[in-house]
Amino acid sequence: MKIIENAIKRGAENLSEYESKQVLSSYGIPVTSETTATTMEETVSAANSIGYPVVLKASGENLQHKTELNLVRLNLKDASQVRQAYTELLEESTIPITEVLIQQMMRGNRELLAGLKRDSQFGPCVVFGLGGILAEILEDVSIRVAPITTFDAMDMMENIRGKKILEPFRGKPPVDRNALAEILIALGRIGLENNAVGEIDINPIKLNEGQPVAVDALVVLDKTS
Repeated sequence: MKIIENAIKRGAENLSEYESKQVLSSYGIPVTSETTATTMEETVSAANSIGYPVVLKASGENLQHKTELNLVRLNLKDASQVRQAYTELLEESTIPITEVLIQQMMRGNRELLAGLKRDSQFGPCVVFGLGGILAEILEDVSIRVAPITTFDAMDMMENIRGKKILEPFRGKPPVDRNALAEILIALGRIGLENNAVGEIDINPIKLNEGQPVAVDALVVLDKTS
């Protein structure tokens, strides 16, 4: 895959968020509407095209922990707020920023995670569980060795402790489990078909009227493959 090949050639250890989502999208995984820009005017134009509210993030393969670095601005409602956020990101970052990511703002309280781990014994393994900022604390995940079937994916959903999050919630519809299963199956395929992908982390997956959408993602490369 060209994105992965080019990243390895330039010595990258991982893809940027934007590149990571391009890989996911090429396998049919729904991702947020987004684009990158290198100037303030490009950024405002992109935000106008995507439609408000938007999210603005510093972008680059060296920025894996943007929230911790305070390099994310949420719920920007007009061009003026986008301009201010763009200026803040460039001024406050201790890491040189050459581009920003402009992304549609996804609302919703339910957050899931999905991903891929490459085990030394079993090879690529698909991961699913509760996501968001508490993911590392709750550690509520289910894991299966790739390739996985629809049955496997459905079983993973049933095997997390917080499975009720997939049901109707505060007036919102249940998760489309078939769509979620397709995401998990696709992650297994990515691992099997791309040896250079060492790890994938999609967190969070948010729900748009029950439809799962990847809001943030990171593809870590395995350059030893």
